[in-house]
Amino acid sequence: MAKVLGVGIIGCGNISTSYLGLAPLFKGIEVRACADINADAAKARAAEYGIRAQSVEDMLASDDIDMVVNLTVPAVHYAVSAQVLDAGKHVFSEKPFVLSVEEGRDLAERAARKGLRVGSAPDTFLGGAHQLARHLVESGAAGRITGGTCHVLSPGMEHWHPNPDFFFKPGGGPILDLGPYYISNLVQLIGPVVRVAAMTAIPSPERKITSEPRHGEMITVETPTTVHAVLEFANGALVTLGTSWDVKTHGHRPMELYGTEASLVVPDPNFFGGKVELVGQGGEARDLPAWEHALGVPNQKHNQGMMANYRTAGLADMALAILENRPHRCSLEFALHVVDVMTAILRSGESGTFIRPTTSCEQPAPLGIEEAAALLNKKEA
Repeated sequence: MAKVLGVGIIGCGNISTSYLGLAPLFKGIEVRACADINADAAKARAAEYGIRAQSVEDMLASDDIDMVVNLTVPAVHYAVSAQVLDAGKHVFSEKPFVLSVEEGRDLAERAARKGLRVGSAPDTFLGGAHQLARHLVESGAAGRITGGTCHVLSPGMEHWHPNPDFFFKPGGGPILDLGPYYISNLVQLIGPVVRVAAMTAIPSPERKITSEPRHGEMITVETPTTVHAVLEFANGALVTLGTSWDVKTHGHRPMELYGTEASLVVPDPNFFGGKVELVGQGGEARDLPAWEHALGVPNQKHNQGMMANYRTAGLADMALAILENRPHRCSLEFALHVVDVMTAILRSGESGTFIRPTTSCEQPAPLGIEEAAALLNKKEA
């Protein structure tokens, strides 16, 4: 049996550099080709990373490509993933997985007919910090989780992204763009969501691009950019989620979970690492277990300093799961429930009513210290 699956990438924009640059860290995968609607973009990425540039059709016909990473814009995630499955390849999508539950169920049927796997980002919840938080929740260190708060608030994306239009169109917005990180982490920590309520707004109907090369162009906003929601979980916990691209600055922490014995402070789920805190009544910090997790080790320099970035971990886990005939953690069922929750939030904001998601899921298996090390090539572990 093969020990490595050949990977092709469709979509050669900004995020492709993370997959191309980090894939060599992991077992089970080898990126061999890339494709893009802009052939020149594919050729440039291929030359940069020593792989071949192909058309989408040629990639899907290539015998050495076993699975495809879908890095297209959200509006075409479903169509491209369906095309990949119909060609007989496994597919791993960038977030959001799809834009409706119906699209996700259709992909599930296509995959089942051909015996294929479907996975989706985000995989940041596999990071060392979030797996420590999972360990603390499951060990009962905080007691029973009864509530929490999450905040992802910023001025928006038009200040740094070269082509930010899609962030402000249907399929974009802070819920569908950043919500996957927060809701995925909540679901992996405390389980599925059973009911949501939300209010949404578009405070600025037009946004000015201040990044290059399109400085000064205007974007018409067609999706809510401020969303405040309350999520009810199957275990009874109530979590407040605030997301906005209309906030200049704030003092909220990214995620806090409140238990009957202590509160758990969880770092930004958009990243793999960070500081986890367990705080008891009166504000005393509690001791944490030793936790030398391979996906929490800082490995890249960012503006904030050295940070842990292991994007592609979910893809590698999926590849190894295929080879080992076991479930993968960034599964279709898990990703579809997250999409269901996010679209329910948007519908609640439109209707002013409570909405119940129509899907559920099992929490993905924890990725403990030994399992995380087993994902990495030995020289990186």
